[in-house]
Amino acid sequence: MRFVDEYRDRKAVGLMLRRIQEVVTRPWTIMEVCGGQTHAIVRYGLDELLPDQVTLCHGPGCPVCVTPVGLIDQGLEIAQRAGVIFCSYGDMLRVPGSGGDLFSVKATGADVRVVYSPLEAVELARTHPDREIVFFAVGFETTAPANAMSLVEAARLDLDNFSVLVSHARVPPAIEAILSSAGNRVDAFLAAGHVCTIMGYGEYLPIASRYRVPIVVTGFEPLDILEGLAMSLEQLENGRAEVENQYVRTVTRGGNAAAQRVLEEVFQIVGRDWRGIGEIPASGLGLREPYLRFDAARRFGIDIPTNTTESGECISGQILQGILKPPDCPAFGSRCTPDRPLGATMVSTEGACAAYYRYRKHTGLTAGGS
Repeated sequence: MRFVDEYRDRKAVGLMLRRIQEVVTRPWTIMEVCGGQTHAIVRYGLDELLPDQVTLCHGPGCPVCVTPVGLIDQGLEIAQRAGVIFCSYGDMLRVPGSGGDLFSVKATGADVRVVYSPLEAVELARTHPDREIVFFAVGFETTAPANAMSLVEAARLDLDNFSVLVSHARVPPAIEAILSSAGNRVDAFLAAGHVCTIMGYGEYLPIASRYRVPIVVTGFEPLDILEGLAMSLEQLENGRAEVENQYVRTVTRGGNAAAQRVLEEVFQIVGRDWRGIGEIPASGLGLREPYLRFDAARRFGIDIPTNTTESGECISGQILQGILKPPDCPAFGSRCTPDRPLGATMVSTEGACAAYYRYRKHTGLTAGGS
């Protein structure tokens, strides 16, 4: 097993697996929301170690993957404007829009740059007053505070050549959308530890109560994930539906108050479109009035296109909702690869298709229990 070969604490793994095996008496389906957890599960073969009654499915926890095509098309148009330096995290460069991606736009001469912090883009604006600097602000609640701070800093410096294209999403409304869908089969959720480090887990309490579903805030180490699964299964087997915190070394109920204050200052809750899923109310963050002068779409007068197109072969929407898995796609690993992706889930470092391609492309393995 890859897990035994690669992971350092085999004894602890054995104990946690025994705990899981002893509690499970019937079939259950558990969804991990975070793409980082998906990659750990697939890399270490955690799903293969579980009892047959336990099925894992992958959720929409990849912010790059759920960025709508129209917003990417908007970014492509802005990036090609004269005098623009378009800044983005690296995993956005290959995400396909309707007719290309940022990498191909860069190849035609556009000034597209990879940055590792939004403050790098702010510094570019400060040192290049003759250029328009645009930052593609993508992410869940985890990266939103840093992006908010970049806007606070841009306002402090009174930069009139800095703007952001905002694509921030909120996790709790996505969980509710999955639970309220007609075909929902998820019995419990592993919530993303890094999101809850910022926001706490209070937002999940009414969801667990309303839908009678256990939600366990979980970290990213294999042992974290196995313990999160054990806690979820113990709740399910005992008829409980509560929010529990496995990731106690980082997460508190209230979260990071300072980060939440800067989010509240810069952003407001809005509805947004999720690629492959559709509109989810109150699931996004948009700029508040004092910061609208930094809105790249307004600055360049570009509306989100409505005539966007995606590959008819791509099933990423069903993958993001936990309905199907990457090997279920006929194009997986052949017509769709990280170099020539049909959809965003094959591109992002947190995408489920990318995880299966990297760790299972040549094994013929799918996720256990399916």
